[in-house]
Amino acid sequence: MQLKSRHLLGLEGMPREEIELILDTAASLKPILERPIPKVPTLRGKTIANLFYEPSTRTRFSFELAEKRLSADSVSFSQAGSSVSKGETLKDTVRNLHAMKIDTVVIRHGASGAPHFLAGCLDASVVNAGDGTHEHPTQALLDMMTLREKLGKIEGLKVAIVGDILHSRVARSNIHGLSTAGASVGLCGPATLMPAGVNDLPVRVYRNLDEALEDADVFIVLRIQMERQKRGMFPSLREYRSLFGMTVERLEPLKKEITILHPGPINRGVELDDEVADGRHSVILDQVTNGVAVRMAVLYLLSGGRGKIEMEDHAQA
Repeated sequence: MQLKSRHLLGLEGMPREEIELILDTAASLKPILERPIPKVPTLRGKTIANLFYEPSTRTRFSFELAEKRLSADSVSFSQAGSSVSKGETLKDTVRNLHAMKIDTVVIRHGASGAPHFLAGCLDASVVNAGDGTHEHPTQALLDMMTLREKLGKIEGLKVAIVGDILHSRVARSNIHGLSTAGASVGLCGPATLMPAGVNDLPVRVYRNLDEALEDADVFIVLRIQMERQKRGMFPSLREYRSLFGMTVERLEPLKKEITILHPGPINRGVELDDEVADGRHSVILDQVTNGVAVRMAVLYLLSGGRGKIEMEDHAQA
């Protein structure tokens, strides 16, 4: 089986079987990361351009590592120091790169819809690494991979996404991906940080964190995105922590096992206490590892790969 589209722009509308194809392929590729020489020749001869118009650590490094593990040639672009500072448009930047025979473009951009724009004017495959407040599909996929590894399934899970829903592309991709995979999704956060039309989404809205903790088993905790807020959305970080922070005091009385994820970077002492971020409920570092495997799978499948690879038949580079 192959992906029907040559782009990954978002998870909205993606069929369940394609989501499962990516997760299965990522699971088959993950053992490469444990090899003495963690590299295979799968994408040798392919060239990938990483265009990051916004700051990134985990996503950018993860894509670059995924490309290296698959033996692709890659070039990385950041807005600072590029011709963008001289007035070059996004379309001209990418068309020039494409003239250099780029096969795949990975793009993070502050404008929602930027990857869709590129997909309409390029022959290369386009991967959305986060666009504005729209989607971040590979983050949701690595979250789903992490849950499937730890809990053995996604279908039937009760997942609460907690925090700054309004500005979160991670929340939107997880709502689409998890719902399609059969999970029940809830949202929890200040009313001022809920998106318009939230009642039209396939989600439950929790009135407070304690209600969510009673009902859900999995918590995707989001960073408060102060840089995207034009005005104060809540009185103070201290009050936010008291109402929506994952604290030791909140978790200790629970009589059930829960799982906590976070896309990073973490505002420690705000959305997560240190003891929670680094504690037994957390799978945050597993998410980071799985991010490389998921992005390897996406790049492989968009390059024409046909599903999971049998590693014993796959020679090292």
